[in-house]
Amino acid sequence: MPMKARIIICSLTVTLPLLSMAQKRPNILYIMTDQQAAMAMSCMGNPYVNTPHMDRLAARGMMFVNAYCAFPLSGPSRASMFTGYMPSEVGMQENGKPLPDSLCQETLGTVLRSGGYECAYAGKWHVNTNELPAKEAFGFDKLHGHDDKGLAEACVSFLRRKHDKPFFLVASFNNPHGICEFARGQNPPAGRIEERKADDRPPLPANFTRNPYDASALTYEKKFSLKMYPTADYTPDDWRNYLDAYYQLVENVDAEIGKIVDELDRQRLWDNTLVVFTSDHGDGCAAHQWNQKTALYENVASIPLIVCMPRGKNRGKVMTQLVNNGEDLMPTLCDFAGIAMPKGRSGKSWRVALERGDSSVTIHPYVVTETNFAQTAGTLGWMVRTPRYKYVMYDTGKNREQLFDMSNDRGEMINLAVTSKYRDVLRAHRRMLAEWMQKHPSGATRLKAKWLPTDR
Repeated sequence: MPMKARIIICSLTVTLPLLSMAQKRPNILYIMTDQQAAMAMSCMGNPYVNTPHMDRLAARGMMFVNAYCAFPLSGPSRASMFTGYMPSEVGMQENGKPLPDSLCQETLGTVLRSGGYECAYAGKWHVNTNELPAKEAFGFDKLHGHDDKGLAEACVSFLRRKHDKPFFLVASFNNPHGICEFARGQNPPAGRIEERKADDRPPLPANFTRNPYDASALTYEKKFSLKMYPTADYTPDDWRNYLDAYYQLVENVDAEIGKIVDELDRQRLWDNTLVVFTSDHGDGCAAHQWNQKTALYENVASIPLIVCMPRGKNRGKVMTQLVNNGEDLMPTLCDFAGIAMPKGRSGKSWRVALERGDSSVTIHPYVVTETNFAQTAGTLGWMVRTPRYKYVMYDTGKNREQLFDMSNDRGEMINLAVTSKYRDVLRAHRRMLAEWMQKHPSGATRLKAKWLPTDR
């Protein structure tokens, strides 16, 4: 009898703390759109798009206004999110590339599942295949395929289940990616676009024209593939129609997101759920007369990023830190989940900044976005974003270096790289890029000596 009592007591002393710790770990809901620029939300002050449900998330959470993708193309960007590596480090610099075998058991899904989370995925995957290739893959249970229709409903059904573990749910929508089909004269796969009168369409952006010292590589890339960039003959009215269609697709996906947010309200899941809303990359949105992605223009590389803490902690705050939603996602979610990160990643967790709700907490001194026009003419490029400046360097062509003062020229209309007054700033950013390349070796960066400009 005494021996039996000791066993019971021992069991209780071990089990109760573990249960208590598990109960404290938050559920995680990751909501993602595809090809949504940071400025394409009404909570960002854009009067030409109406996103009440994204605005609800911003009111309940914290909005990062200097957030960038790892790579402005779906496959590479998503590979970064779900592995914690920059795309070039793992050979994922174009769509259609499968994950290396060595990483298939080190995805965000497998890491959180092995740490005790129930992991489920609904919608677009696009780390090679458009949707998860099986009912169980990369640590996730597949709830719904690559189709926005029914996606929100599948997520609502999942949220209504009884969960014995904390859950990690990904809701990955396709829109506003349908703008790609629209630009090619095709019907978008999801969402409705109303043909509006010309005077009801949004005006052209202030940076519709290109700056006179823009990179010539982008002109070449656009001419190289009319299928990818079918806008060479667009008139200003065509561009306004494009922008109007794009905003309508954003509004379509916002309505779908609203169904999930409504369910969080109904079930009062906010108290113990971390909600992250973002996109894999942006869109040209007619700025600099660019459609699609891949370029390093601000609308293309910057993405929406809203994080809602459990119980609405620090709600409504605007965060100005520099963050990368690719390589930073895994360390952030692992930090909140209390799970050790796999080795080899260099991203940073946002948790301390979020817990404090403080923009003065530095996450990165600078962030880098890389690109590769592998689907067209093969131009390589890198962007270095510091608190005030943005440096862009392409590997070929005239004006391949760009430097912009983001405090005074967020529209990137004045290339400061062409004036000696900013030579020291230019050199400092070159050194940062060289440092980053040393820390992120790849087939492309090993040839950096060929491309990095000398400090003239």
